[in-house]
Amino acid sequence: MTDGGRPAAGAGPDGALFEVLGEARDLGLLGPGPLDPQVAHARGFARAVADSPTAPHHPGRVLDLGSGGGLPGLVLAFAWPGTRFTLLDAGRRRVAFLERAVERCGLDGRVTVVLGRAEEVGRDPEHRGAYDLVVARSFGPPAVTAECAAPFLRVGGALVVSDRPGEEAPGERWRGPDLAALGMGEPVAVRAEFGFLVVAQELPCPGRFPRRVGVPAKRPLF
Repeated sequence: MTDGGRPAAGAGPDGALFEVLGEARDLGLLGPGPLDPQVAHARGFARAVADSPTAPHHPGRVLDLGSGGGLPGLVLAFAWPGTRFTLLDAGRRRVAFLERAVERCGLDGRVTVVLGRAEEVGRDPEHRGAYDLVVARSFGPPAVTAECAAPFLRVGGALVVSDRPGEEAPGERWRGPDLAALGMGEPVAVRAEFGFLVVAQELPCPGRFPRRVGVPAKRPLF
């Protein structure tokens, strides 16, 4: 192991993963500090899915919303080797990094990187209603994340997010009648140490969502 929990170069799949995440950190695409806690948090998404009574436990297709430096998407791609992933981000610099990272990790056969705003990509027939899971780490406030995620989910799929750790009532910020307007159910807290929440997609997301680029943040539903 090298400093910050990163395995030495050439140390197998984990070595490649930690190499690219270390580069992401150096480029400012991940938070500073050791990688181990950040990777552990990303792996927590998989444990949250396993603990959830509603999330698909063997997802065939997953979208990482606002993938940034590749967390949790790259980590989950190693955890779920039979799953296809889409890493979505609106920043050209981040997408260029993700494309290199996917190739270096040997994931280019089942991990796709998409450049675009969620409000626009969520209306693309190739992506709308196509995913079993959407995962989001620090994408935005609850109302923005929910409105941008719901259009991607099939009925029976789920959004998995990491809420603020240490809240007295995990998920309280997510509770509101307008989740139902998106076809979503009530948030369910799992893996309390990281504040993970699972929000099931119970009905198809109505065609009026997502609203135009920027509108979910300017006029949040809740």
